[in-house]
Amino acid sequence: MEKDAQIIAYFKTSQLIAIFNTLADGIYISDAQGTTLWLNDASENLCGFPKAELIGRNVADLEAMGVYKPSVTRLVMETGKPTTTIQLVNKKGKFLVTGHIIPDEEGKPELIVAHSRDITEAARASSQLEETVSLLQRYSEELRLIKREAHQSLSHALIGSSRSFLALLELVKKVAVVDTTVLITGETGVGKSFLAEHIHQLSDRCGGPFVHVNCSAIPETLIESELFGYHKGAFTGASHSGKMGLVKMADKGTLFLDEISDLPYHLQSKLLLLLQNKTFMPIGGTKTYTADVRIIAATNASLLELVKIGKFRHDLYYRLNVLPIHVPPMRERKEDIFPLAHHYLQTFNAKHRQRRRFSTEALDALHHYDWPGNVRELENMVERIVITAKEDEIQIADLPEELRGIHDLGESPWPLPGKGSLIERMEIIEQEIILKALHTHKSTRKAASALGITQSLLMRRIKKYGIKLDGRSAES
Repeated sequence: MEKDAQIIAYFKTSQLIAIFNTLADGIYISDAQGTTLWLNDASENLCGFPKAELIGRNVADLEAMGVYKPSVTRLVMETGKPTTTIQLVNKKGKFLVTGHIIPDEEGKPELIVAHSRDITEAARASSQLEETVSLLQRYSEELRLIKREAHQSLSHALIGSSRSFLALLELVKKVAVVDTTVLITGETGVGKSFLAEHIHQLSDRCGGPFVHVNCSAIPETLIESELFGYHKGAFTGASHSGKMGLVKMADKGTLFLDEISDLPYHLQSKLLLLLQNKTFMPIGGTKTYTADVRIIAATNASLLELVKIGKFRHDLYYRLNVLPIHVPPMRERKEDIFPLAHHYLQTFNAKHRQRRRFSTEALDALHHYDWPGNVRELENMVERIVITAKEDEIQIADLPEELRGIHDLGESPWPLPGKGSLIERMEIIEQEIILKALHTHKSTRKAASALGITQSLLMRRIKKYGIKLDGRSAES
């Protein structure tokens, strides 16, 4: 201190002021009550007011005027200790400001010195950097997604070109990159389990396990121990070493709960706890464990209806239904039948060393069938046909009875002409197809659905060709 005093004494007051004015940082000096005593040129420029208008004014008044906000001098006065804050000066620039206390000989606050540095450009650069990092992360996620898709052979249940199917795949891509619970709904056989695994493979968890649990296949008495595990001696017949549950086995990966509607009601609360806190308790345990798992659930039942009748917890339903995905049945995406059928044909030709191919009539029958068993039924049927067909070209006679009925309707009331214009021939063929559909499906509604057209369009065609409807066919 004594040496500092000697150095200060060496300089004239005017020299010290000149030194402070050479600084690019602002220096703002107030007394212990916050009255402005002096400020350097940099601080004057920052504030945007002449020194004469600031000196003698209290910092609280200047803060109220919007000269700077918050006043670091005021903060130092309130806390009684050095304080650093981000200050908005003159409603434009951002400054990093630190307030220091200069004590008198008795150690009491005498002066408060505020040192400010302009960080406006730094803040702007930081914001731009954050935006750039965010953009790079998004591009990185998209590149990872493209690479995963390129290296992953698309599941047979995920082949199609219909509008609804392509929309489904786009939704799956968006869902896969976020680590949120997914609920997949759809009829039996539409490929819900394949879709769940596809989501896992496209996600950041693709390197972790994918554990598939069919809630309807495990006996109710065993499902809790299978899911959450148990400690040794937890119940009669339990392993002496205990057992790790499927939840823990899925740690760092994905737990797929198929047929979630069949999960016993008393276990639904434990699943809810896992969803909320990522925690669970094994049977016979006294403490909870954590499991970093993403849960994908699937069902062919209406969970909302089960909630209404008290068979499914409403809080669990809303926890599961964060990202719902509905898989449409085959009858609603007829355009996907041909690519799927050809895929299965190639697969089972290779498996059974055959060279089968579909005739035009056989493909037509596949197209007009409703496929109540969806993709699974189509897969099983194609394998059966590959094995049992009489010749390499698959004919109507090689198809199962339910498909043969679409074409095997006996002699047509109109023989196909060998003469006439293209339009005339096409009209006769159209009449033939409509008659066969009406004969097979017994109602205009079902016939229209099988033909892939609206009922009103079918009725217009029936009127055009003067087709007589019997009582059953006329039913809608």
